Amino acid sequence: MLANLIEFATNHYALSGVFVVVLALLIFSELSKGGKSLSSRELTALINSEQGVVVDVRAQKDFSAGHIAGALHMPYDKLASRVAELEKHKAKTLIVVDAMGQQAGAASRELKKAGYNAAKLSGGIASWRGDNLPVVK
Repeated sequence: MLANLIEFATNHYALSGVFVVVLALLIFSELSKGGKSLSSRELTALINSEQGVVVDVRAQKDFSAGHIAGALHMPYDKLASRVAELEKHKAKTLIVVDAMGQQAGAASRELKKAGYNAAKLSGGIASWRGDNLPVVK
């Protein structure tokens, strides 16, 4: 099968090249959609220097089961209607946290469109817990 792929690529180098370029553009587009991703260490530094605010977009039961200390709870499905509540944090970076990073990109984009400086926690609360960092209930 690999031999067939190599043969196809050598016989149709232009088509193969276009495929690689389109694939690279697709990957770049998907990675840049959610804005800047922060590591747990970068999030901690922003919070400790009082330059960041955590916005947790998970459901109430997940938030209640454990969240980053000081996080504001704003479920993803209510984010658009509650974005004005974040006005007092306009000068800070809003760090969006979800379960595993699936919704944080979209929420971060919404916040950027509303004029906020927003980023997302790479890997969500799962990566935070994976780094053995504390959560509060």
